[in-house]
Amino acid sequence: MASISDIIEKFIRDLMKDSNQIQIQRNELANLFNCAPSQINYVLTTRFSREKGYEIRSKKGGGGYVEINKIKTNSTEHILHTIYEKIDKEITYFQGKVIINWLLDINIINNKEAKIILCSIDDKSLNTPIYGLNEKIRARILKNIIEELFNIEE
Repeated sequence: MASISDIIEKFIRDLMKDSNQIQIQRNELANLFNCAPSQINYVLTTRFSREKGYEIRSKKGGGGYVEINKIKTNSTEHILHTIYEKIDKEITYFQGKVIINWLLDINIINNKEAKIILCSIDDKSLNTPIYGLNEKIRARILKNIIEELFNIEE
């Protein structure tokens, strides 16, 4: 069963299908889902962050609202900078998954490619006996895949 955070995220993504910007009222959304406004904040900060391609603005007060904007990521340089900043010399599977999902969201890769990449960086595939080595190998694999995706030559 999906968590309340998953349900709220899906609701917001559905609202944004036809638009790059929406305005919501945090309290109304909390009432709709019968949860605390802090739950809405959690979803906004974890699922609609800048690194995931969104910008959040809020206006406080009686008529306050939250504005969610999809950042246009046409710039290959911006995409690569964001990815390399996240990967560095090592990366966990969860962090890698966030990057792959972001590439999927901005249509750089498709679902099948995402699944293949995730399989290649999974701990079951790496399975090294040395602590911390999986994270280093995973970072190298992801960087290599990204270089191929963007046809970068070192």
